[in-house]
Amino acid sequence: MSATVAATARPAGLAYRALTLRRRLILLAMFGLLLASFVVDLMLGPARYDVGQVLATLMNPSEAPAALRVVIWDIRLPVALMAVVTGAALAMAGAQMQTILNNPLASPFTLGISAAASFGAALALVFGVALVPFAVDYIVPINAFIMAMGAAMLIHLLSQQRGVTTETVILLGIALVFTFNALLSLLQFFASEQALGAVVFWTMGSLTKANWHKLGITTAVLLFTLPFFLRRAWALTTLRLGDDKAASFGIDVRRLRLEIMLLVSLLAAVPVSFVGTIGFIGLVGPHIARMVIGEDQRFFLPASALAGAAILSASSVVSKSLIPGLIFPISIVTALVGVPFFFSLIMTSRKRSW
Repeated sequence: MSATVAATARPAGLAYRALTLRRRLILLAMFGLLLASFVVDLMLGPARYDVGQVLATLMNPSEAPAALRVVIWDIRLPVALMAVVTGAALAMAGAQMQTILNNPLASPFTLGISAAASFGAALALVFGVALVPFAVDYIVPINAFIMAMGAAMLIHLLSQQRGVTTETVILLGIALVFTFNALLSLLQFFASEQALGAVVFWTMGSLTKANWHKLGITTAVLLFTLPFFLRRAWALTTLRLGDDKAASFGIDVRRLRLEIMLLVSLLAAVPVSFVGTIGFIGLVGPHIARMVIGEDQRFFLPASALAGAAILSASSVVSKSLIPGLIFPISIVTALVGVPFFFSLIMTSRKRSW
């Protein structure tokens, strides 16, 4: 009997190891694509450099010409890294929102978190309202962060009401999107011409104002939340089987959702407060990861981060390539490039489901 069990278990173990190896190779390939996009992002701009100049400046900045060193290290590198970190953060936030709500439409953008951040920023840009009076120097990002966190907490509190389903939570998020967009339009109506331009530019999303300080804060938040997600990987994977199934394994589903929602809110609010509203990344990045690597959170989470980072980095490249000397707002590029691709993903999934 034991020999039969061992004979049966051996092919299963080999299949599992083959699947694990395949997933690791996919992650490696995604990292390679991200790295290539990152290098190209550093090459492009008003002055264009070849890959040899960029790599030499990165590895030996002291030996590079002063002008080249300033352009790469002080101007382009923070922006390129901000694209990577922001894309990873938004995609991870979207992935975990989709997991805990069991809804493929969940993301910081569709649940109103980004719209709330835009309204908070507009309060500062139009009327100079500081939600934290003693932090005047960072009034715009702090206002955006507070409003985004407030929207996320409101969604969570409403989701805990009796009889509320995940579909209802999505509808609540859409209602918040319309509400904050209406309030934003009202602020724009009363804004001066200068303030109106600032609000429109912020709501379109831009990486051009990224610096090492903003990058450091965003990276710290990403590194702070990542271990919590990885530690909860098994529980989050089990949650995809349904609440009852997860509870039967001893998982406190309500507490898990609260913990993840708090972390997701922080992860989504911080980058949005610095770079403005960027849609699509938190929605499509997880879908790409899910299609190529599956639901196992040990691989799904890093794949989502890599997919989101690669998409936003590639969008940064496109934003500087459409018209030489002109940088398009990043959110416009993500929509123009991403929405057709997202439609193709939907149709591909539909065909496979048949």
